Amino acid sequence: MAVEGTGRVTRRRVRTRANLLDAAFSVFAAKGFGHVSIEEVCEAAGYSRGAFYSNFSSLDELFFALYRERADLIAEQVSGALALDGPDLDVPAAVDRVTDVLLLDRDWLLVKTDFLVHAARGPDVARSLLEHRARLRQAIADRLGRARGHTALPSVLGDTDGAARAVVAAYDGVTTQLLLDRDVEHARAWLKQLLTALLTDGSGTPDQH
Repeated sequence: MAVEGTGRVTRRRVRTRANLLDAAFSVFAAKGFGHVSIEEVCEAAGYSRGAFYSNFSSLDELFFALYRERADLIAEQVSGALALDGPDLDVPAAVDRVTDVLLLDRDWLLVKTDFLVHAARGPDVARSLLEHRARLRQAIADRLGRARGHTALPSVLGDTDGAARAVVAAYDGVTTQLLLDRDVEHARAWLKQLLTALLTDGSGTPDQH
């Protein structure tokens, strides 16, 4: 009976945490990260402050939980598109798959940008954000490393870590433009062009030199 009770508590806590994350995302997107209080998140989720503090110590910690979800999704999308093995690996085709499925959610980009400004003013928060971004880059670098035996990366990028940094930088640049012009279709097309240029010789065919 004790085990069953614990299971019920655990499931309830998981559900509470998920509801708090969903509510926080909506409130952050509507008002901006720096303009939201814990009370507002609790009200939107229908929970007390006690429920919040049983899951998160601060809004920063809650944001990192959101960031981790989105970063894991992006890493999964990118690595899945670059996970082809064998001599027929086609980097341009993989780029097509990446840009077709990659998360380009404007509300999330607004929240992430708000938090980036917040982190830039706090060294401890900035370090944590850099660690999360480093894990995303590493996931991309690992997949590019698997592809390297079949398709050469442009030497100007140095190595797979350099290529992963370039991929993330391209994504950051395209999504910044998306925040301003709200044109998702153009953002996908432009990201496809950038990644093709970065990861091949730029002509749409893998660099074999």
